[in-house]
Amino acid sequence: MYKYRLTILVLSQFFCTSLWFAGNSAIENTQHANDSVLLGHLSSAVQAGFIIGTFFYALFAIADRYSPSHVFFWSSLLASLSNLLLIYPSLPLEGLLTFRFLTGFFLAGIYPVGMKIAVDHYESDLGKPMGFIVGALVMGTATPHLLKSINLEAVTANIVVCTSVLAVVGGLTTLLFVDNGPFRKKTEILKFDSFFQSFRSREFRTIMFGYIGHTWELYAFWSCVPQILLIYADQHKQHSLNLPILSFLIIACGSIGCIVSGYTSRKFDSKKFATFLLLSSAICCLLSPFVLNVESIVLLVTFLMLWNIFAVSDSPLFSRLMAENAPRHARGAALTIANCLGFSVTIISIQLTSNLLKITGSHYVFLLIAIGPLFGIISLLMKNFGKNTNLPSKNLS
Repeated sequence: MYKYRLTILVLSQFFCTSLWFAGNSAIENTQHANDSVLLGHLSSAVQAGFIIGTFFYALFAIADRYSPSHVFFWSSLLASLSNLLLIYPSLPLEGLLTFRFLTGFFLAGIYPVGMKIAVDHYESDLGKPMGFIVGALVMGTATPHLLKSINLEAVTANIVVCTSVLAVVGGLTTLLFVDNGPFRKKTEILKFDSFFQSFRSREFRTIMFGYIGHTWELYAFWSCVPQILLIYADQHKQHSLNLPILSFLIIACGSIGCIVSGYTSRKFDSKKFATFLLLSSAICCLLSPFVLNVESIVLLVTFLMLWNIFAVSDSPLFSRLMAENAPRHARGAALTIANCLGFSVTIISIQLTSNLLKITGSHYVFLLIAIGPLFGIISLLMKNFGKNTNLPSKNLS
């Protein structure tokens, strides 16, 4: 079984991160379905929980001080329990928000910790595992749109139960079959500034700024995909279109891009490749006000798919570069705090673009999210970055 550890880890990531999105999808099929304000609060509660959770996990260097597989398991168990409590009868609004927050909090011990496990096993060749792990998250992001296309009113509780069970299975299989990697360096003593050690490296800071630019664009784009399709359907009187299925296909295709970029990063300079992808997605942002007004749904969906592939495919590259340029004993904290900062920025970009799109209905809104990839490009082109970012940093101890 150990030779299949990457497959196990990727499936575990998908099973566990389904809690992030499927929980809200289940609630959207209840009596709260028409309460857009409540659904927005629930989504924000998960995001806020994840942000605070990643800061907590990074501050206490949990993935560096304790076995990452054990951290992954216990986090998945607690996240699945928080998700399962959503089916408690007559749960008040405060309870819904609390359990969504806790689910996000414990997801901080799953997604970034899963990347930490991959780093400990594949230090010399991170492209492939990072591509698959991020691809699993992308597929998890798309899954709720697939669920929305099905009449699930009678099985809402089943969605919650199934995702909770899958998360436990994912955490347990990781605990049993994915041991501590040979490149793991345990931190024996708690130092509250351990996650700041990575920021002392100019290389890491540069990559971190690039990653923040990437997240600014990506999550704003994902949040607006259903709205873009809805605007198209209203303008062209094509209300028979299955918008959730189209949303699923547009976002899910990004998982293929992540896998491909993971493989190709083994042959090309990761920094240059990430810069190319940021430039490509920035061009899509700048072209969007014109292309999104086309009459052909095929052309529209094709453009959105290409935009998504460009926008998400640099994610495994940034994860790889941050892992390679972080101190070995603080890699878990470094990857976790990177997620914390990246997701903090997404709250601003998501609220800004989605609200402006609702108010104006204008595709010129997407010029604002071009700020992200352009900022990332400037960061990656800064001088003194390093001669070869495909090689592990010398600052590994």
